[in-house]
Amino acid sequence: MDTVQVPEVELNSGHKMPAIGFGTGASAASAVPAEQLVQLIVAAIAAGYRHFDTAAIYGTEEVVGRAAAEALGGGLIKSRAELFVTSKLWCTDAHRDLVLPALQETLRKLGLEYVDLYLIHWPIRMSKNSSIHNVEMMNFDVRETWAAMEECCRLGLAKSIGISNFSSAKIAKLLENATIPPAVNQVEMNVGWQQGKLVQFCREKKIHISAWSPLGANAVMENPILEEIAVNKNKTLAQVALRWIYEQGATPIVRSFNKERIMQNIQIFDWELSDEEVHKIRQIPQHRAGSGKEFVSADGQYKSIEELWDGEI
Repeated sequence: MDTVQVPEVELNSGHKMPAIGFGTGASAASAVPAEQLVQLIVAAIAAGYRHFDTAAIYGTEEVVGRAAAEALGGGLIKSRAELFVTSKLWCTDAHRDLVLPALQETLRKLGLEYVDLYLIHWPIRMSKNSSIHNVEMMNFDVRETWAAMEECCRLGLAKSIGISNFSSAKIAKLLENATIPPAVNQVEMNVGWQQGKLVQFCREKKIHISAWSPLGANAVMENPILEEIAVNKNKTLAQVALRWIYEQGATPIVRSFNKERIMQNIQIFDWELSDEEVHKIRQIPQHRAGSGKEFVSADGQYKSIEELWDGEI
């Protein structure tokens, strides 16, 4: 298997991040056994992936750590520094006194001394008794939570810090008091939810966008426009969708449990879309798949989906 050389983007923290990430989202933990997921991540490293995305809520931090140790022990990489590992603070720990212990637990599970990027997973706080299916909302204080994130950065436990699922308005509020600006905002982004306003806002603020669900939960992989482009370019439909994200200046976080597709998905850096193809992609109907409706309630901080996203729906 040939190893693809993945370009890097420089974050506002001064650190560099590989321009495609391998996702290990929540369904990964239930879709495949842990040992199989370890071997898929090792195969991804062999293919050229160096950026791995996990989170406290995913249940895959230990798996990512095991795969990194196996790749290092097997000589696929020469040092830990060759990998870029992202993890995320879950909503039950989104409080100034809980951020550092949560990151320390993440590092314990990963078996690492630091993460390259640590994100606030949602602009939300939930009680410790909450689960994703039984949410008890509490007040999220972005100023105090971000101050604790900054302390993690100063301690060297996170090389860069950032956010996830933040609207333009919520980023603006965070920036009012931040001494370290977010390096990344990881959001739903794909050809079916292109996030034009947010992408432009983050570009102006020098905050890099990374894209979860880059192949979409909204029938992206069945889109006839992408199918036509893929046939004409002799590429897979997924490659076209991922290349489009890269050309928008964002970093796709893509997940696959198939070794052949893992290799295909990283082969997006030695060709480009034409202006005409980009124009066609802009015409694709838009729909946000991840509404966050589970975080909305009449007595909670966000009483509507419009409030959660500040109208960016």
